[in-house]
Amino acid sequence: MAAQPVSRMLRRVLRSSVRSCSSGAPVTQPHPGEPSQPAVEVPSGRRRFLMEHAAPFSAFLTDSFGRRHSYLRISLTEKCNLRCQYCMPEEGVPLTPKADLLTTEEILTLARLFVKEGVDKIRLTGGEPLIRPDVVDIVAQLHQLEGLRTLGITTNGINLARLLPQLQKAGLSTINISLDTLVPAKFEFIVRRKGFRKVMEGIHKAIELGYSPVKVNCVVMRGLNEDELLDFVALTEGLPLDVRFIEYMPFDGNKWNFKKMVSYKEMLDTLRQQWPELEKLTEEESSTAKAFKIPGFRGRVSFITSMSEHFCGTCNRLRITADGNLKVCLFGSSEVSLRDHLRAGASEEELLSIVGAAVGRKKRQHAGMFSISQMKNRPMILIGGLGCIS
Repeated sequence: MAAQPVSRMLRRVLRSSVRSCSSGAPVTQPHPGEPSQPAVEVPSGRRRFLMEHAAPFSAFLTDSFGRRHSYLRISLTEKCNLRCQYCMPEEGVPLTPKADLLTTEEILTLARLFVKEGVDKIRLTGGEPLIRPDVVDIVAQLHQLEGLRTLGITTNGINLARLLPQLQKAGLSTINISLDTLVPAKFEFIVRRKGFRKVMEGIHKAIELGYSPVKVNCVVMRGLNEDELLDFVALTEGLPLDVRFIEYMPFDGNKWNFKKMVSYKEMLDTLRQQWPELEKLTEEESSTAKAFKIPGFRGRVSFITSMSEHFCGTCNRLRITADGNLKVCLFGSSEVSLRDHLRAGASEEELLSIVGAAVGRKKRQHAGMFSISQMKNRPMILIGGLGCIS
């Protein structure tokens, strides 16, 4: 099975990107906080040793199984300028009244609290975070937090080319861009809007500004885009991309069906038929992705296996929704409102106690794909869009 040719427009964008990155011209480097190099799972004995001998970590962010939550995802808005099939219903979702959403100062207050307790990585999500008018200012203020090593964003890419120079200057260190197809017409079918060219321009701009790798998130759905796996991987030959194939997951309103899900192993088998030399890379223990690379290729490919092979045992992530709720598990329905306590005048100690109680109740692992498909949960768009997993 050979990789299919990509669109003429896409080739032009990629050729331009390769020229800008391979020429002798200086390339602006991203701010500190480059993504870590990929890693293998640490054996359980080694994991226990690391936990027992590591530096002290906040008890409020450590759950009953010893997992330390150093990674916070913050949703900046529930709104989005696309309607991706796996993320939200075509008609949209009821939005929270503006008065009930976190203000900029509330976002910064909570971020300071979590970073002070040991969070060293923050990812901004949505909805679509780049439609929030003050997103550049939020990035700039978060970048100033002492102890924060990595500040990333997950975006659909529509506004990225226009805003990225400002975001990089403000301190944005990593970028994840959603792109589920390389075919413009299919793009419009999946996201129910136009914008393919703008997304490609955003990817080009990220490469031009020196972000490496640029992570491209692709939700794989049977009968829709699983025939493009090889095309996506082929992009990594000459470009600093980390193409991340994500198993289709059930969320409220996305009409998930087990038959639509293409498993990690099935995708990997498809890739190995074309590239038998595909190498497994190593990742940080808490990584959600299984990473691979084709020898000689500039970029790499990863798989996020939330459904077929969960990574709950090393989960280090917490989420704050746009309306101020703390979610300790992506697939859990339990939430606690930090907004309400913040507006009621709760002290820092009281907020930490509330956070600690929620983290302490976190389960060992989620219920499994079939149980999850029956559970009531927010639509993906209200949890963070693709940023809720990537």
